[in-house]
Amino acid sequence: MNAYFQIISKGGKCSIKVYPATDGGENLRREELVEYLQLKDIMYDPKDLMAALISTEELEVPTPNSFTHADGEFVKINISPDNMTVTARVIAPFEGGEQMSLREFMSELSSRGIVEGIDNNAIDDFLKNRQYCTDIVVARGTPAKQGHNASIEYFFNTDPRVRPTLNEDGSVDFFNLNTINHCKKGDLLARLTPAVHGEPGVNVRGEKIRPADVKAAILKFGRNITQSEDKTELYSDVSGHVSLVEGKVFVSNILEVENVDNSVGNIDYEGSVKVNGNVCENFSVKAQGSIEVVGVVEGAYLEAGENITIAHGMNGMHKGVLKAGGNIVSKFLENATATAEGYIDAESILHSNVVAGTEVHVTGKRGFITGGKVCATVSISVKNLGSQMGADTIVEVGVDATVKQAVAALQKEIAELNKSLSTIKPVLEGAKQKLQAGVKMLPDQLAQIQKLATVSKNSSARLAECMQELEQYQSVLDADTQGQVIVTGDVYPGTKICIGDVSTVVKGAMKYCRFIKEGGDVKMTAIY
Repeated sequence: MNAYFQIISKGGKCSIKVYPATDGGENLRREELVEYLQLKDIMYDPKDLMAALISTEELEVPTPNSFTHADGEFVKINISPDNMTVTARVIAPFEGGEQMSLREFMSELSSRGIVEGIDNNAIDDFLKNRQYCTDIVVARGTPAKQGHNASIEYFFNTDPRVRPTLNEDGSVDFFNLNTINHCKKGDLLARLTPAVHGEPGVNVRGEKIRPADVKAAILKFGRNITQSEDKTELYSDVSGHVSLVEGKVFVSNILEVENVDNSVGNIDYEGSVKVNGNVCENFSVKAQGSIEVVGVVEGAYLEAGENITIAHGMNGMHKGVLKAGGNIVSKFLENATATAEGYIDAESILHSNVVAGTEVHVTGKRGFITGGKVCATVSISVKNLGSQMGADTIVEVGVDATVKQAVAALQKEIAELNKSLSTIKPVLEGAKQKLQAGVKMLPDQLAQIQKLATVSKNSSARLAECMQELEQYQSVLDADTQGQVIVTGDVYPGTKICIGDVSTVVKGAMKYCRFIKEGGDVKMTAIY
């Protein structure tokens, strides 16, 4: 039981009797006692009162007051800030004072505007077994029941990452690439689960509590699509290509042309493009979806928001460019520049500049990388790497190309700052020595010295920033990267292999090996 107090009046004399806590109950709150005494205008000695509060025995604190009446129980009602919980604390009556009835207790709640969620059992328990200076939860509000947001389920691959089929003989089937989301007439494309609104609650004052707003959603779609009567499903009206662009489903009959040449001109299309023949030199094909070329690509520019597939390869003629937001699959890449945010697959790469966001696979019957530079963040897999003729061949894995570019820029700036500071420092030192020797300088000379000092300070601060940035980038380069180069055939001498910030040039011919970064060096290990 908690500690509590009671006002005692005997023979015209008044005192405060303090009962200590029992069985682990709470000690008496001084502020609660003082507040009550002030409310009843009862005088007291602070020292005597404090002694009673800390005592483990019953004590009476005399007061100069005298009473001819005995006040009854006093109840203090506390309402939580959110009006969801009501707590009552009852103070014992004066000795001989009356106890509060159920009707009086309920009247006290009503006077405070408490009309909902009253816990009659808790109140009855108190009236049967009174415990003073103790929190009693006498009312609780009903919280609102929350609903849930609408959701949309799509029945097609919204982020295709498929790869070409590898035939039993080791070749890659570039004629059945499966890199486009084809759909047939009548296919279910998307289904909407509507939002469910919550149910209101009520606080102890009888005020309604609104549930949180839920987010509704609608099915957004373009042409060639039918919506169900209840507006919860989408179906394709035609056989073609389905994709999701900024939350909108659209189906288009793939733009098909025989060749991209003078008869067609440049192509800039919102969906996907299929070229049944060739893309000729100096033309461009841009598509927000995918680009598929059944023939060859010459010195042209191809840019796709998703994947690029070229069944018979690309001869870039030193000016051809491929740029894909997804993956690039081409039978071969020769004298071309190719950049993909995903992976790049080819049977051969010859004298090209290739950058993949994830992996580069050069496999199949030929499967060689010769000349140029091939970069990937995760791994490069190739059958034959380099050339017997000694063509400069560089492969690089483990670090995003943008990180290396940033490091190079910082190193250049640091060199320039150091050069500038090395020029300024002797001038400032000489000026300092002259001033210490008492040499007077002209105002123009002093102004120049001050200007150099400012430049030196700013340059030093910038140098510190550059060094810190370089250290952060260097920690990325120095990290034990998982990047690897896997060669299932031959590696020819002269090939340069870079992994993170370390590199090596192959000195002698090697076969069937894997290159990784280990102990700060590029190591050759077995494939397993």
